[in-house]
Amino acid sequence: MYFSSLYKYPNRHRFVRPAALLLDMAIFCLLFAGAAILYDPAENGGLSMRALGANALLPAEEYPQGSLPDGVKFDKLLLEKSKRRLTAYVGSKPTRIYLVALGENPVGHKQFEGDKRTPEGTYIINDKNPNSAYYKNIGISYPNAEDRARAKKFNKRPGGDIKIHGLAPHFADIGAAHRLMDWTYGCIAVTNPEIEEIFSRTAVGTPIEIVP
Repeated sequence: MYFSSLYKYPNRHRFVRPAALLLDMAIFCLLFAGAAILYDPAENGGLSMRALGANALLPAEEYPQGSLPDGVKFDKLLLEKSKRRLTAYVGSKPTRIYLVALGENPVGHKQFEGDKRTPEGTYIINDKNPNSAYYKNIGISYPNAEDRARAKKFNKRPGGDIKIHGLAPHFADIGAAHRLMDWTYGCIAVTNPEIEEIFSRTAVGTPIEIVP
């Protein structure tokens, strides 16, 4: 996958023009659109092509509309993997919904390092990095003790560095089109304006629940 190569080798396509990236995405749309018709993403637990749904390119402001008042902070994040949907709550009220891309192998809980799955479970935001290679990121407290024990059964490491992050400079111009496929190594990807909002309104210690 094109995004996969960017993720593993972030400097590899530094000089690729935005127009070429958009052309790549148009080709991916044509290749996958027909296949998407043949599958029911909900029935398949969140197939990679799920992001080709009708809402894939809508901005965060559609969920709901309008800017947030100054000083509003998110109290909880909920990621529904099969829906590719990250909901931010203020108190018990869902306040913003972001559509996301996940790890290349999205179905099921992360088992070990390198399986390209996004974890499932209850974690906290444990880090914020304003200088990430993927614009900005906030860290998720994977792995926990249960995750480590699970990976040990496979005689493997559990992995780590699971983040919610934006887009690297060399393909940031594609914006919401990044959601046309799952392309990360297990992280949760949003657009750069979206990570700006999430980053500014989510404190270290905020709980995040990740469900199938």
